[in-house]
Amino acid sequence: MASHSVALFVCCFNMPGRAGGFAVASGNMEAAQKQELIDRHRASLALYGFSPQALFWGSRGHQKARFRVLAEIGVAAGDSLLDVGCGFADLQGWLIGHGLQVDYTGVDLSPDLVAKAAELHPGERLLCGELFDFDFAPQSFDWVVLSGTLNWQLHDAGTYARQVIARMFELCCHGVAFNMLNARSRDMKELQELVAFDPGEVLTWCGGITEDSRCRSDYLDNDFTIYMRRAC
Repeated sequence: MASHSVALFVCCFNMPGRAGGFAVASGNMEAAQKQELIDRHRASLALYGFSPQALFWGSRGHQKARFRVLAEIGVAAGDSLLDVGCGFADLQGWLIGHGLQVDYTGVDLSPDLVAKAAELHPGERLLCGELFDFDFAPQSFDWVVLSGTLNWQLHDAGTYARQVIARMFELCCHGVAFNMLNARSRDMKELQELVAFDPGEVLTWCGGITEDSRCRSDYLDNDFTIYMRRAC
């Protein structure tokens, strides 16, 4: 992620509102929070252009490492996939480059990022809005994935993150894969307005939705990925 010197907020995920303990349809961010994120990405895109830095990633290599781990949940050619917080739809480019031509849908809150993604990936299904803005039917996609989108600090003790994860699982047929910043890492000293989560607490909470939940932290020092699977 971007290297700016700020305070890191460590979020306790194992709080009231375990799986099924809240209405997932009520998960929209506040209007001011949405606008702040839109403005932040507009400014970063103007500053950095098409680059990982515009998405607040530190390097293309780290971005690709996260994509590889997300895909390793079992994404296969011909599957349908929803990419939540798709940014430039870089994941779709990575999948195609690795022989995984999927039926791709990307959603992102930033109209600027979606517009750039449409230039880079003409013909792809790219939608502007947050996840709760779209009336997708349950189990609409084989896989629902998310990379980095839950790292922004919303000062809500993880409530929005839980709602997003629950909604993602509702929409998947086979499984969900998402990553977060690892609060147990000792290498997270320069982060900008981001939130880190305890992987054990997140895994426990996800286990309340599906017992087939697994955590991976074997690819980057400051990151972890959760897999949540179910039979269609």
